[in-house]
Amino acid sequence: MARKSSLLKRTLASLCFILALYAIINTFISSTATLKLDRSFPFSSANSVIVSDEFSSQDTDLLNSSGKSLSPVKIYLYDVPTRFTYGVIENHGIARGGKPVPEVTDLKYPGHQHMAEWFLFTDLLRPESERIGSAVVRVFDPEEADLFYVPFFSSLSLIVNPIRPATGSDQQQRKLVYSDEETQDAFMEWLGKQDYWKRNNGRDHVIIAQDPNALYRLIDRVKNSILLVSDFGRLRADQASLVKDVIVPYSHRINTYTGDIGVENRKTLLFFMGNRYRKEGGKIRDMLFNILEQEQDVIIKHGTQSRESRRAATHGMHTSKFCLNPAGDTPSACRLFDSVVSLCVPVIVSDSIELPFEDVIDYSKIAVFFDSVSAAKPGFLMSKLRRISKERILDYQREMKKVSLNRRETHPIIKGGKKIKIKRYFEYTDSNGTVNEIWRQVSQKLPLIKLMINREKRVIHRDGDEPDCSCLCSNQTGIRARL
Repeated sequence: MARKSSLLKRTLASLCFILALYAIINTFISSTATLKLDRSFPFSSANSVIVSDEFSSQDTDLLNSSGKSLSPVKIYLYDVPTRFTYGVIENHGIARGGKPVPEVTDLKYPGHQHMAEWFLFTDLLRPESERIGSAVVRVFDPEEADLFYVPFFSSLSLIVNPIRPATGSDQQQRKLVYSDEETQDAFMEWLGKQDYWKRNNGRDHVIIAQDPNALYRLIDRVKNSILLVSDFGRLRADQASLVKDVIVPYSHRINTYTGDIGVENRKTLLFFMGNRYRKEGGKIRDMLFNILEQEQDVIIKHGTQSRESRRAATHGMHTSKFCLNPAGDTPSACRLFDSVVSLCVPVIVSDSIELPFEDVIDYSKIAVFFDSVSAAKPGFLMSKLRRISKERILDYQREMKKVSLNRRETHPIIKGGKKIKIKRYFEYTDSNGTVNEIWRQVSQKLPLIKLMINREKRVIHRDGDEPDCSCLCSNQTGIRARL
């Protein structure tokens, strides 16, 4: 019996040893396999993305969590008749006494506040090697394109005819008359014949209409497209929305302030120079004039667009702590971006304003907002501004400098002993500035565009006044004072 008990103990010990050895070997093999798998698929649980084999990389999400493009969106630039691009520039010069030129592509685009159409067009004409950091890449085969850009200098077309006609005989004047309406109609006639426009009812097309009045005759015929606009002041909810379209900044007309942040040389508390009397939502301007004209440390005066006015505005903005930005004929104005590059804290009184690039810019850090009702109360606005400390103003200026630093400036911004990352969101002339950000915004619309294109292939078209599901009413609740 003792012998059998000893044999049983040895057998159990051997079995335990074998099981332990198996467990060790299995653990080692599993760890090795997992390591190999991890090296093959370097995704952590925090940022992993599962991609089905039946979809190519071209069909996956375009943007990662940081908003950077994983693969550039392919965009096709239409070769439109020169009548809609350089021809508009030529007519602008002729209307001011110039002469026709043998090669219109040598013409320079005249400076004004709605120049995005020029910078986007010329950006796509540049070699890809020069388009560093762009979210879109130009393709020359329309079959490869995700989106189609249709260049038309619609904002310049609006102002081709000056208020006073150029010198010349009556016969010459009649011969050289330019019609924006006729040009719009001709543009739509040409576009309507393009196969790729007809293919998806224009949904995958990008059209700029930066001036609030640009393309006013055609807007209902191009509303399916991604519209690049300054605001929605003259657009209905079924024509444009934050979901489908992109708000783009004005081209600032005031030179960028190149000095350091500070308030010592800014003796004026609040500055405004511009048209006092405006229509519609801009009526708040006259009310603010009546309230602020007698205030100390405030400069508020009527001014029109001219070189003299621009020089006076430059001096005023560069020497003031706050710059008033009331609504005009539409909710937005170029003055906001003049204020930012001047490091003059914008005081925005515009209940329906929409602002560019709000997914990356927190405007509450660079501007002060008041609703119109509160701002129109005597003493309310000024009492709020006078209570803002010097340290808070400096914080506003730091944030403004972060989004507007001109490329000619070489000194970094230091905060807390660290260099602050600079993005030039309001510099169209910067190679990594406004244009790149607009293209990034456009690229983010592609998933929606694909959804709408596919949806239209199967939905039942309904009659009625209901907004399209791609539209989203903007800022219906207005804004509130925030200090």
